[in-house]
Amino acid sequence: MKNLLISIRSTALLWVLTAFLYPAVILVFGQVAFPYQANGSLMTNAQGELIGSRLIGQSFTSDEYFWGRPSTVNYSTGDEAAPTGISGASNLAPDNSNLHSRLQAEVQRLKGLGIDPTADLLYSSGSGLDPHISPAAAQAQINRVAQARSLSPDQLETLIAEHTDHRFLELLGEPGVNVLTLNVALDSL
Repeated sequence: MKNLLISIRSTALLWVLTAFLYPAVILVFGQVAFPYQANGSLMTNAQGELIGSRLIGQSFTSDEYFWGRPSTVNYSTGDEAAPTGISGASNLAPDNSNLHSRLQAEVQRLKGLGIDPTADLLYSSGSGLDPHISPAAAQAQINRVAQARSLSPDQLETLIAEHTDHRFLELLGEPGVNVLTLNVALDSL
């Protein structure tokens, strides 16, 4: 009976620590030390309207904007646009005929628009919500965006360089361009 009471008390104590105290401490720490990140890294326009999150990819289809990675989830469309979305991948195997058909159609579409298809313009990310593309994918779209906005490609190359996130500590990860912040900067030109 004594061991049973000890195990019940230990379980209750650990439950209170891990289910209530630890999350509360992390919540308070996040709100105090990193409020912008803890609240979703939300971006607003000049009028104060919410336009999206730096952490979640947005769907841009106009030729006047850089396009992000394709997504198998519908995370920001129409009047229901929100800075958050449902995470999920297509779960199509590499030898799936539907995946091959979609990729072939996308390669033809991009080539028809004068864009050299890069992997991140063809394949969705694992979560379907990745907000970054590679600098090469952004560079591949320069002529299309420059022509649609009547800008020089040099202006866009400078903008891409300014909005490229580099490797963490120059060691971890790959450089990437956040499509939402790039397109917001593009609108402010």
